[in-house]
Amino acid sequence: MEKKIFSSNRKAYYNYEILEKLETGIVLSGYEVKSVRRSNISLVDSIVRFSNSEAFVENVFIAPYEQISSHIADYDPKRKRKLLMHKSEINRMHAKVKEKGFTVIPLEVYIGGKGKVKLLIGLAKGKKSYDKKEAIKKKDIAREMAKEY
Repeated sequence: MEKKIFSSNRKAYYNYEILEKLETGIVLSGYEVKSVRRSNISLVDSIVRFSNSEAFVENVFIAPYEQISSHIADYDPKRKRKLLMHKSEINRMHAKVKEKGFTVIPLEVYIGGKGKVKLLIGLAKGKKSYDKKEAIKKKDIAREMAKEY
């Protein structure tokens, strides 16, 4: 079954070097799932934080569902959302984040097996500006080579 990607954080691949990837579940309410299925989600400037042996994703924008019921008046589109991970995965990632220069960021939101919304997170290390420039040079060279053939 081919996975349908609703949102990806392309800026993350430019700003960070992704060292490790992990698929996690995310706790959403019903109307948020409907909004995600309509691709009304943005991962820009989002980050994964750890507290009390739990993982939370922050600053993920999920637009309010258009046909949301009127009894849900105070909807916060950027609220903290819990990630569903095994305790050992949380502890391993949290230990790596404590090291200098590492962070965990969301990379993609998609539908996984059994129709569940999944979040692909990555352990990342920030790139320096000269690394970013070199990546741009490599892309340009590859593009020129492809043009010639």
